[in-house]
Amino acid sequence: MDLDGILVVDKPEGISSARVVSRVKKAAGARKAGHAGTLDPFATGVLVCCLNRATRLARFFLDSEKRYRALMTLGVETDTQDATGTVVATCDPGKPDTAEIRAAVEAFRGKIRQQPPAFSALKHRGVPLYKLARKGTPIQKPAREVQIRSIEVIGIDLPQIELDVTCSAGTYIRTLCADIGRRLSGGGHLKTLRRLKSSGFSIDEALTLEQIEQEAQAGSLTARILPMASALRNMPEAVADRQVVEKISFGRTIATADLAGPAKGAFKVVDSGDRLVAVLEAGNDPDRYTYCGVFTKE
Repeated sequence: MDLDGILVVDKPEGISSARVVSRVKKAAGARKAGHAGTLDPFATGVLVCCLNRATRLARFFLDSEKRYRALMTLGVETDTQDATGTVVATCDPGKPDTAEIRAAVEAFRGKIRQQPPAFSALKHRGVPLYKLARKGTPIQKPAREVQIRSIEVIGIDLPQIELDVTCSAGTYIRTLCADIGRRLSGGGHLKTLRRLKSSGFSIDEALTLEQIEQEAQAGSLTARILPMASALRNMPEAVADRQVVEKISFGRTIATADLAGPAKGAFKVVDSGDRLVAVLEAGNDPDRYTYCGVFTKE
């Protein structure tokens, strides 16, 4: 029986997000699998894996807030802005005191303009930037606005500084560390990174790959897979009766009179058994909802 839902994985260091998904897919015996927001191979922490029909939910997670634990090193700049890159500049970072460090970090709270790194998965004419950078033809994308909702200094052991950061989707923590390094000294880079929260899921509910594979062998993995309706935990909900579920399954127009949904925005529709039926959107037409996805059994 196919399992449709979400597994929250504690991604280990030294493995790509795609490889993690491949191992989860094999362990779960899934037909399809994907993730809702990549992590670099050197990074660890929350990776949301979507199984089977739940792969179509990934787009609803991508713009979510993220929380990270980051360790940065002052005085050393690399071409990738992290510890995996080649050192391009060094300097004596000095010994800024706690007040100077906190003031420099605090300057990045709120909405800021951030230059995406040349070594990133963003694309230029269909080619990932990191591939162009590795060929010696780096491309700089225009700066864009991101939001640092909170940023706290939680440890200082110079030249290293540990940060706790909550930020909007699209924020590059390695760029943030490089920019803080330039403000404090001659530069800096991200040494280690751990994602503590993503898409509403926290590290406390994540399973390691070893745990997933062990539970799969024991036949108990099904109980750890979060159903699709539950996975959309931050989305408003409306309960559909049998007639409305049937209309949705045939792709018929759903009038606002059929369903008590919100006045604006996307919301999930569940049946009487709390199974996800569809994601609809209100607001474009005052008399009917717009389909964002149908999840009745194929």
